[in-house]
Amino acid sequence: MTALGFLYPGHSAEDEYPRIEQLLGSDIRLDVVHTDIGEDAHRVDALLQMGSAERLAAGVEELRMSGADSVVWACTSGSFVYGWEGAHDQVRTLARTAGLPASSTSFAFVHAAREMGLERVAVGATYPDDVAALFAEFLRAGGVEVVGVRDSGIITAAEVGTWGEAEVFALARAADTPDAQALLLPDTALHTAAHIPALEKELGKPVLTANQVTVWEALRLADRRVNAPGLGALFTREPIVQV
Repeated sequence: MTALGFLYPGHSAEDEYPRIEQLLGSDIRLDVVHTDIGEDAHRVDALLQMGSAERLAAGVEELRMSGADSVVWACTSGSFVYGWEGAHDQVRTLARTAGLPASSTSFAFVHAAREMGLERVAVGATYPDDVAALFAEFLRAGGVEVVGVRDSGIITAAEVGTWGEAEVFALARAADTPDAQALLLPDTALHTAAHIPALEKELGKPVLTANQVTVWEALRLADRRVNAPGLGALFTREPIVQV
């Protein structure tokens, strides 16, 4: 049994994790611990508080007791808002506190893009434009070219959590560009796990979504690879061999 630990802020789309667990197979367990979201706002000052070391540390002991093999801070905006170096400091502190391999959703997007050999991506963000721009900046710092960013201007994770299939597909269509090799949907408050294969079929390219890449990252840290076509190309393609 491989146990994967996730620190998830508040309550918006945590039901993605039981769904993903079912798609992965019976020998993988996803343990979700909720952290204090504080003020629910896609605003830089609130996001910095949400991702503080104190907020993350509060949930770590429960994950340790569950026997987790790795831990991922399951929040994109609460990690990339710190910038490339600050986000590294965040996960290093989390790893020391947990005594486990650790990462965050922001790094999961970069690592997944690298593994799939993606050089140019488009971003469909639920965030306001200034926060969406910070995610694009983070990706560029990780060596991923961003050829288009579509923001949605939504302030709260609670509102994002109410989006259904129609809104997700509308955002994906609006954000995609012909020169993008993949589309990224970066909010862990967004329900996407049920739609990834259909999104990829419609767009004709890989689609990376926040909770999907978060789980993939936890598996990577635990040195596990799983073939799960229901989770899209990221879970079916062979890794790119760097030479």
